[in-house]
Amino acid sequence: MHSPGNRPRARLRAVAGRYREARQSLRTPTSAQSRRGLDWTNFFVADVQTGFGTFVAFYLAHLGWSQGNVGLALAVGTIAGVLSQIPGGALADAVKWKRGLVALGIVMVGTAALILALKPDLPWVFLAEVLQGSTGGVITPAIAAISLGLVGRKAMSLRTGRNYRFSAGGNALTAGLMGVAGTYLSDRAIFFSAAALCIPALIALSTIRGEEIDYAKARNAVAGKETVNFARALDLAKNRRLVLFAGSLMLFQLANASLLPLVGENLAKSDSNGTPLWMSGLIVAPQIVVALLAPWVGFHSEKRGRRPLLLIGFAMVPIRAGILAITAFYPFLLAAQILDGISGATIGVLTVIVLTDLTAGTGLFNLAIGAVGALNGVAAAISTSTTGFLFQHFGARIGFLPLAVVGAAATGLVWVFLSETKPEKYED
Repeated sequence: MHSPGNRPRARLRAVAGRYREARQSLRTPTSAQSRRGLDWTNFFVADVQTGFGTFVAFYLAHLGWSQGNVGLALAVGTIAGVLSQIPGGALADAVKWKRGLVALGIVMVGTAALILALKPDLPWVFLAEVLQGSTGGVITPAIAAISLGLVGRKAMSLRTGRNYRFSAGGNALTAGLMGVAGTYLSDRAIFFSAAALCIPALIALSTIRGEEIDYAKARNAVAGKETVNFARALDLAKNRRLVLFAGSLMLFQLANASLLPLVGENLAKSDSNGTPLWMSGLIVAPQIVVALLAPWVGFHSEKRGRRPLLLIGFAMVPIRAGILAITAFYPFLLAAQILDGISGATIGVLTVIVLTDLTAGTGLFNLAIGAVGALNGVAAAISTSTTGFLFQHFGARIGFLPLAVVGAAATGLVWVFLSETKPEKYED
């Protein structure tokens, strides 16, 4: 019989055992060099992209831009991302040189960062947002393709969790450093830092061995199939569960996309002592949560299924929006961001995993990622462009409430209509 004092130790040993099991199950014939290269590619790509989104909103607000114009600038980038998603996914399916697509995206982000640092005028900011937004359709499916091509479907859950851990770690570290640079140097230093981080990102990418990326696996195709049949693309629209999942994600993005940018704008305008360091704290907090939780989401999605974890992730959004509607006290903003980390870990990891499940054998995995990304981008563009004007006219308390309602609707859609997607047996 265990004494009460030994119970916590027993639990810790059980947790450590499950972690070792997860690590061992991640091991594949792929070389350690390629696995580590993919880890650090995710880390540094996140570094490069951290200077955008919320920091852009904060930066432009400090320059005196109105909430409406900030929302439009963010929307321009989001629309560019929407237009690039489907072509980017199709390219990731068709092109064998997946690493080249990621490299192209990294260079585009670095160029956008330099434009923001040197020419923060309206037309140039819009150009920078177009460049950065377009990379979402290039980098995201290409990294997913590299991951699936290296490890296959059986290990994809754990690989995706690991991708998100390193990505979140890069976001957290860089957000903190950029906050310090913006506070003690200048706001422009944020974007110079983002451009400089392109160099280690490209170095990490070069260490992934191209010959180890299986072309058929990278598309989620039948083993040995070398051709892409885009004529079957319409079959994706006939997949009921895929359509339901995409609709749920659209509602999620409609509620979630503008929450942190709106908080950033309000912090810049209403807090006389507000600095980039405060804003970086709101970015770092959820990324730490994602870094801690993402591998466990991948692991438990194999043990317990996808659907229970999806419900947890979706439910965080209406709770978070409700908190933001009630108070702007900084500790509560941090608490809301921790909830964002929970939803980010679960929804981010499980989106890739569920799409892997639903496109098995089609060879159109990356096109599906692009299509779902495009729909999410439409929802995010609507969210960021309309909520800025909504907040400008009605204030924060009224503005956050519709977002909470939409988030609750997304959770309800998953609860009622989406069935479990985890297969009983993997074919690869």
